[in-house]
Amino acid sequence: MIETPYLLFLGDAPDQLSAKVAQGIKDWRPENSVGQLRLPGCGTDIGLQDMTLAEAKAAGAKTLVIGVANRGGIISQAWKDVLIEALEMGYDLASGLHNLLRDEGDLVAAAQMHGGTLHDVRVPTVGYPIANGIKRTGKRCLAVGTDCSAGKMYTALAMDAEMQERGLKSTFRATGQTGILITGHGVPLDAVIADFMAGAVEYLTPDNDEDHWDMIEGQGSLFHVSYSGVTMALVHGGQPDALILCHEPTRTHMRGLPGYSLPTLEVLRDTALPLAQVANPACKVVGISVNTQHMSEDDAVAYLKDVEERMGLPAVDPYRHGAGRLVDALASI
Repeated sequence: MIETPYLLFLGDAPDQLSAKVAQGIKDWRPENSVGQLRLPGCGTDIGLQDMTLAEAKAAGAKTLVIGVANRGGIISQAWKDVLIEALEMGYDLASGLHNLLRDEGDLVAAAQMHGGTLHDVRVPTVGYPIANGIKRTGKRCLAVGTDCSAGKMYTALAMDAEMQERGLKSTFRATGQTGILITGHGVPLDAVIADFMAGAVEYLTPDNDEDHWDMIEGQGSLFHVSYSGVTMALVHGGQPDALILCHEPTRTHMRGLPGYSLPTLEVLRDTALPLAQVANPACKVVGISVNTQHMSEDDAVAYLKDVEERMGLPAVDPYRHGAGRLVDALASI
């Protein structure tokens, strides 16, 4: 168990999206977030108080969480001095990067010397089966996106929160490092061996009550040449009954791929639905989630209205305006 509260380490993250792990924890578990620690040149601010290690320790912080998700998941050498100092001061460390804390000899030595614990949440802890495609009881909703980091996790979390508030049966199923750090459990899907990814999703979303919904955290994009494989595992292993299309309309190109433009929502619908119906012929697209954080309120409302009229589906920003209409749409399943 990772001890809370956290000091969120932003390091030298160049932009807001690079700190999406810290942002997610701050937005969904603010009670666990004491403050943020930024290095010189950091290009992001998640809106928490800037603190030194000593200040956060005095405020009760137990774990320094690496809140950065950089391309390739690398622990920068520039971070090492801070991480080792944190261990010397009695912190535990937690990370969701592909570059594991436990593989860094100097961090392991400091943890052993000072009694700290290294938490690598992107390490599978279960021997997952190969997917069998057998239909499971209960219902499942999956967010699929036109790009990475477009709001799929926020959509699933917001829908789960709305379901819980209504007294309905729902579980958020985390499939990435941020979701796992927010909820304390889940499958680090992109760290599972490829042949077992769809089986891991089946494991994560087992048989359940007929009126229970699993809100599955989406990953990657079918259109992102770097990360489409993990999306396919979710589409088939999740056997979703409902798809939510997710989009960030201010993007000029795919995340990290300047040479690739984003598909339209229509293309996403027409690609994702037939693939989902391979595993669940009854699957439907029921709503659209738009990440409008970079738009004014008036522009956001106008954009959502246009999308809704064009697509014939409820279109909302679930974090900005609430997920009620997306949850309402599940009643059609």
